[in-house]
Amino acid sequence: MDLRKIEEIFFRILMFCSTVIIAVSLIIIIFSTFYKGLPHLTWEMISKTPKGGFYFGKEGGILNAIVGSLYLSFGATILAILFGLPLALFLNVHIAHRRKLVNVVRFVMDLLWGVPSIVYGAFGFTIMVFFGIRASLLAGIITVTLFIIPIMVRGIDEVLQSVPRGLHESSLSLGSTRAETAYKVFLKQSVPGVVTAILLSFGRAIGDAASILFTTGYTDHIPTSLSQPTATLPLAIFFQLSSPIPQVRDRAYAAAAVLFIIILIISILSRFFSKRYQKNKINF
Repeated sequence: MDLRKIEEIFFRILMFCSTVIIAVSLIIIIFSTFYKGLPHLTWEMISKTPKGGFYFGKEGGILNAIVGSLYLSFGATILAILFGLPLALFLNVHIAHRRKLVNVVRFVMDLLWGVPSIVYGAFGFTIMVFFGIRASLLAGIITVTLFIIPIMVRGIDEVLQSVPRGLHESSLSLGSTRAETAYKVFLKQSVPGVVTAILLSFGRAIGDAASILFTTGYTDHIPTSLSQPTATLPLAIFFQLSSPIPQVRDRAYAAAAVLFIIILIISILSRFFSKRYQKNKINF
């Protein structure tokens, strides 16, 4: 048999095995989460805040953690968009011709992406101590924003690199400014991919516990201002799984199911809006 044929068969088998392993792992994670969590997920749990004996298996719920997670993740994602999207467009439109500088920025973003989230949490805590800031929703939003900006920038950057350079040159030749080219041509051409990058960042923001362990604090109440501490679903899961009481550990799996459902809803909405804006893309 030809060596190239053997090589092709080998890599086909390798890709098939990798796909099966990933698919089976995902199915096991989803099944185990819902199998253990859904039987203990009640309306009371998602509609009420913790009561006096909640952490001993008595009445109450995780509404504080659900609302806190949404506050934190949406706030951090919005801030990351405000800083990350212009940076990604700047790399691909304004200084695209300066390859060395662009490669350095991308290398730095890759390094920051690889930094463990607990390091961002420690950095945020150090800044809080230096300025005398207490653990709060605002501190958590800023820390998580720093954590997801590299993810968002590199995700959007990869999408923008797929935009045909002919569009860039054509736009400039027609008299458009670089800003108009960035926001009216590149961004419009890349909306589906940009939405996916934002979704990836949102998922990391709502699902991370290490970066907010020392910065957001924890409370049984829903925060009414940015200066108050807040609970999040990852921390609620972490604290409840550490309990020796079986009923409390069961609630941790229910909280994990809620977190999974929220991410699933956001994924479905992102797919919907991506398909809606897909018609704006110019095909070549």
